[in-house]
Amino acid sequence: MDCLPLIEGGKGVAVSTGISAGKWAEAGGVGTLSAVNADSYDDQGNVIPQIYHSSTRRERQVELINYAIKGGIAQAEIAHELSGGNAPVHANFLWEMGGAEEVISGILEGSKGLIQGITCGAGMPYRLSEIASRFNVYYYPIVSSGRAFNALWKRSFSKQKELLGGVVYEDPWRAGGHNGLSNTENPLNPEDPYPRVLELRKVLNAYGLNDLPIIMAGGVWNLSEWDDWIDNKALGPVAFQFGTRPLLTKESPIPAIWKEKLRYLKKGDVFLNRFSPTGFYSSAVNNPFIQELRGRSERQVPFKRQEEADFTASFVLEGSRGREIFLRPSDLEKVQNWQKAGHTQGVRTPDATLIFVAPERAAEILQDQNACMGCLSQCHFSGWSQRAVAAGKPSSVRPDPRSFCIQKTLQTVAHLPNVVNEETTYAMDHNLMFGGTNAWRFAQDPFYADGFIPTVKELIEAIQIGK
Repeated sequence: MDCLPLIEGGKGVAVSTGISAGKWAEAGGVGTLSAVNADSYDDQGNVIPQIYHSSTRRERQVELINYAIKGGIAQAEIAHELSGGNAPVHANFLWEMGGAEEVISGILEGSKGLIQGITCGAGMPYRLSEIASRFNVYYYPIVSSGRAFNALWKRSFSKQKELLGGVVYEDPWRAGGHNGLSNTENPLNPEDPYPRVLELRKVLNAYGLNDLPIIMAGGVWNLSEWDDWIDNKALGPVAFQFGTRPLLTKESPIPAIWKEKLRYLKKGDVFLNRFSPTGFYSSAVNNPFIQELRGRSERQVPFKRQEEADFTASFVLEGSRGREIFLRPSDLEKVQNWQKAGHTQGVRTPDATLIFVAPERAAEILQDQNACMGCLSQCHFSGWSQRAVAAGKPSSVRPDPRSFCIQKTLQTVAHLPNVVNEETTYAMDHNLMFGGTNAWRFAQDPFYADGFIPTVKELIEAIQIGK
């Protein structure tokens, strides 16, 4: 299919839908629906709430997988119908999502001919090429370095190279959502993407993939800012993925309060953090939700079960049946001040520390951990490990109260009432709001002046002429 080299970035949960993807494809680009716990519908067209009824995490994960497959198929059908066959529709998956291979296979099986390509990141999707080959669709791995692609190619991609449609380079400092920063890279020191993409091109060329497109993702706003990349012989063929800008369109399914918040962000309001239960860095708006998570980590002290060295201050945890632990005397003073401020409940972390939160927050943390439905292959917040469950072994992941239930918060913000009022404002402020670091540009770009919200078609037309 002929199409513009303009790709919609896939955003879950229920943010890049069949409507947004279908309209993007209809306008001539490559539409991308998110197949991460997508919405499905009843016979009246109402969204089916993803409610879990089973008593165990493993059984709830089976429910989640069924929801995900039905939702992905439903969104693919909508996207195909709206696109009119003008351009490809892709589906975006999270490799570290719970039951990833089962979900991907189930959606592709139930939507044959409707999805032309699959993109996948957040981990090392080494089995992506094998799945793509089984269903004869193109695959587009998401990487943040040439080294990552090199490892994937050697392990598996070289066996199915004919279906490798392109490689998405996702800038680990600028892209929204989860980011692929390595332990050797400084989250506070963004690197120029050009040398990193050039490195990726050299790796591709070494394997004879000179004509394979590299799709630049993360920080892409205006094509005029990438003039030196277009028709650049050293970089070879390139395309551009837009993740943040499609959020503010008339067809975007996000609620009105989310769109309203986007229009008033300032530079620096979106930043990288390590609170995600995936263990990856993620890019999100610094709202009260993130600030509360930061507060948990700041109200943190190490402890010992027995008196030793400088841990000489006796302390009895509330609700621990009078169990005594030991703190540093200087930390005991901090704890007492936190408790005076209402953060009376000490909660253990996997790192032999205590965080202090209000009793209602401690109860919420425990409730959310117990309600885990296995939406990730491994969750730092709840301690769920899919691999351990499959092997019939205890999880090696210990629950971490410094994180949060990502499924709960993303489902909440994606399904808020489509109005701007006190209730939705509070909910948006107290849930996770993903965004690329360029999201502040909505407030500065004259294209969005006077509250203008374009259609997807108008946005693509503006992008083509450098707006």
